[in-house]
Amino acid sequence: MVDGKVRAFVRSIRGTIGVRLVVMCAGLSLAGCATAPMTQSGALRSYQALAESNGVLAKSLLDVNKDTVLAASTIRIMPTSFSGEAGAVLTVEQRQLVANAVDRALCLNLSERFTVVAPNERADLTTRTFITQASPTDPVAAGASKVVSAVSGALGVPVPVPRLPIGLGSLTIEAEALDRKGQQQAAMVWARGANSFTNSPVLSQAGDAYDLAGSFSADFGQMLITGETPFGKAPKLPSIDRIGAALGGKPKNAACEAFGRDPGLIGMVANRLGAPPEWVDKGAVAKDAPAGTQMAAKR
Repeated sequence: MVDGKVRAFVRSIRGTIGVRLVVMCAGLSLAGCATAPMTQSGALRSYQALAESNGVLAKSLLDVNKDTVLAASTIRIMPTSFSGEAGAVLTVEQRQLVANAVDRALCLNLSERFTVVAPNERADLTTRTFITQASPTDPVAAGASKVVSAVSGALGVPVPVPRLPIGLGSLTIEAEALDRKGQQQAAMVWARGANSFTNSPVLSQAGDAYDLAGSFSADFGQMLITGETPFGKAPKLPSIDRIGAALGGKPKNAACEAFGRDPGLIGMVANRLGAPPEWVDKGAVAKDAPAGTQMAAKR
């Protein structure tokens, strides 16, 4: 009889917590996304033709010469760098990790259509990328989100618990593609903040910036592949090569090896557990691989 009362009490508590979590989730949906400023460093060759083209989560200004971009078949990726004091709160290791994550993801995405060559080789197009703003993730808030999620799971709450809408990071990046004569043929200023639903809380100040680096590279890469805005279109299925590389396999283009292999399944598991990306991402493998630790000079 006592056991029956205990079970009834537990069910009552579980139901009360479940209702409260549902209400909390509804509130989070109204304020569960960090904002990212559309900062510009002046490092791009031109900003004059940029026009607004926003996605569901990302804001952007972009311009692309479709005919020239589609006619290109080779491309090289210059190392991503931090502009001015952007990301100053992050450690050197963390800035290097985020910059390399941009380059690696961009290389793998561009490989879907282009032949990617080494930075010291000539190509039809050359990309230049600058991180102009990187607000840190609050590790304490991320840890609290993991605790709330773990508790709700232990109590058997049947609804997913969003990440707490505090301490969310953000990232702003500008990039361009130049032709063989150094003329700008595509450019994008991109900004996005982490949100409570699609970005897992990670116990690292660089957690959200690292995660958003891949989102930028997917959007900028898609613009160069199609010659059009990447927003407002149905996503295309990745190739077998792209899927394999995302799981930590060999990339389609050898030049992408300079950025190291994707952490793959180990990285996915670590992300779900909230482990810092510094623990699982080995970064660039070659000494002369683009690391992105250098700071771009202000103009």
